[in-house]
Amino acid sequence: MVLAIAYVAFLAWARRKGSLPGRRVGLATAVLLGGIVLAFPLTGAGATSEIPALAGFNIRGGYLTPEFTALLTGLVVKFSAAIAEIIRAGIQSVDRGQWEASKALGLHNGQIMRVVVLPQALRVITPLTTSSYLDLTKDSSLAVAIGCPDLVSIINTTANTTGQSLEALTLLMAICLAINLSVSAAMNLCNRRVALRGTGRT
Repeated sequence: MVLAIAYVAFLAWARRKGSLPGRRVGLATAVLLGGIVLAFPLTGAGATSEIPALAGFNIRGGYLTPEFTALLTGLVVKFSAAIAEIIRAGIQSVDRGQWEASKALGLHNGQIMRVVVLPQALRVITPLTTSSYLDLTKDSSLAVAIGCPDLVSIINTTANTTGQSLEALTLLMAICLAINLSVSAAMNLCNRRVALRGTGRT
């Protein structure tokens, strides 16, 4: 996780400085993912999967707890509806004349959406989507209310057990800040790709 956060921050800095061509971003991402996959056997860590099965009067196996299922369902339903509304509003913000002019040029609906409408709509969609992703990160702390052991719950347990509340809260703030900055950096990269460029008219 730390490597991924550092990588996103480096990409944001390099793109801002103009020292990282866009075609190399995919290669750098593949190298990072490959390194993470190869790090598992070297560190002795591993991943297992288990399918829940009905055994007796209860379900045995698997790691999907009722608390996590409730949290996941609630967040998915809420934010999928919010983001869908943002995308709908962004597409409808493009003037209807753009569609009519594109059809007059002989473009079909798929080409109009891909070439004409989406490049303009993304300038409206991206900032609002960034806010939704950040809200999703913050709202995941509501898992404490239903007994799901998320980051906030673990930090609270650690603070109560060790008595080091200041260190635990500092760690919580640092992790949340790193996650939020990573999301913002990734979305800012997308926003700069679709932002309007200055014409430089004199």
